[in-house]
Amino acid sequence: MPGRAHTRPALITPARVVIALCLVAPFVAMLWVGSYARTDPALMGIPFFYWYQLLWVLLSTVLTMIAYQLWRRDRRARRSGGAAK
Repeated sequence: MPGRAHTRPALITPARVVIALCLVAPFVAMLWVGSYARTDPALMGIPFFYWYQLLWVLLSTVLTMIAYQLWRRDRRARRSGGAAK
């Protein structure tokens, strides 16, 4: 309608920032090889280098699930026109 101003929701919201952090964290952790390129401390005989990477497999799954749930909640809020609670 010509007389009404249509406001669009903000593109960058706190939920979207958290989503981005959840999805970027595993990449940063794995690309920063210097932080885990060592053998100690070993866990049940497994060098740190290996168990750290395996731990990030599990953490990545959890972070991706959190990001997905936040994205769904943000999407529902945008469709209804309100803020996510």
